Amino acid sequence: MRVKLPQVTGRARDVENVDGAGPSGIMDGMTSEVRTIEWTGDGLRLLDQTLLPERVEYVDVDDVDTLVDAIRRLVVRGAPALGVAGAFGVAIAVRQAVREGWDAARRDAAIARVRAARPTAVNLAAGVDRALPFAADGTDAVVSEAQAILDEDVRGNRAIGALGADWILARTGDRPLRVITHCNAGALATAGWGTALGVVRDLHERGRVELVYADETRPLLQGARLTAWELDRDGIPCVVQADAAAPSTILRGLVDVAVIGADRVAANGDTANKIGSVGVALACAAAGIPFVVAAPWSTVDLSVPDGRGVPIEERPAEEVLTWGGARTAPGGVGAFNPAFDVTPARLVTALVTETGVLEVSAGATPSVVSSGV
Repeated sequence: MRVKLPQVTGRARDVENVDGAGPSGIMDGMTSEVRTIEWTGDGLRLLDQTLLPERVEYVDVDDVDTLVDAIRRLVVRGAPALGVAGAFGVAIAVRQAVREGWDAARRDAAIARVRAARPTAVNLAAGVDRALPFAADGTDAVVSEAQAILDEDVRGNRAIGALGADWILARTGDRPLRVITHCNAGALATAGWGTALGVVRDLHERGRVELVYADETRPLLQGARLTAWELDRDGIPCVVQADAAAPSTILRGLVDVAVIGADRVAANGDTANKIGSVGVALACAAAGIPFVVAAPWSTVDLSVPDGRGVPIEERPAEEVLTWGGARTAPGGVGAFNPAFDVTPARLVTALVTETGVLEVSAGATPSVVSSGV
């Protein structure tokens, strides 16, 4: 069921909790006005990101089919947000099983469908796996664990923002910066505040953002529709540019630092993010400026040695071959539509998580840190 709400403008005035958190643990600013994901008591309410920026509408989810469809259609998207959705998805399945008289096997098969709805972002499976042990204790127990994941994500994003801003300013100087980002790794991709945009927001709060270049992010325009929407609402100066313009913008000396998110980070530091990220990384290396990845530690997958083991989601051809329902390529032509690429660790200057900053290209990889070497 879709719920349409009026367009929200301005700042929230009803922040209730400490540490900048609102009524449901959502961070202040735009995310206390427009919540990406929350449990309503009867199910999951998702901000429909396919409709932004034109309309702010929500999808209410109380069954597994609707949730899987919402994940695949990118109603909810972004690795951290998918982790939260996966955890609440276990609650949806448990609740539906009771309502419809499913046995344990059917319930578990439904949970497995949620877990596999999108393959690249490791957080989705991690969220399901963390909530699953509570399924035997009923819906309330699962919801409690899922809410804990949501709250942890918000707190972690705040830490990522502060740590990332500290690291960047220590290397670029105490001056306004020109930042480039690719795809959307803001509040919309998380439970609140954002990862890459969390760093940008922290820099902005310190008066250290001159301009943000938001790559449009083909083919679904997450940068133009979502990142620019977030930045504009927060009063952060930004421009949208074509993905193909990004390397030139960097090489022309118009950028001081790149900050992106991640959907999965391999043990050696190879990083999977939205297709086009590796071009930004290559240009940063050539220009000698930092390429920073901001992501929660839950995005690190130590079971995958390097980027070759990261599954790359391929999305429907229509996303590339059509626009606004009209075909833009010849009828006999197909499409190659990978949703992600992998940036080699040697190009990742720093990986910022809530636990600290790893200078990956200098050898501080997740596997080395985890092993205590």
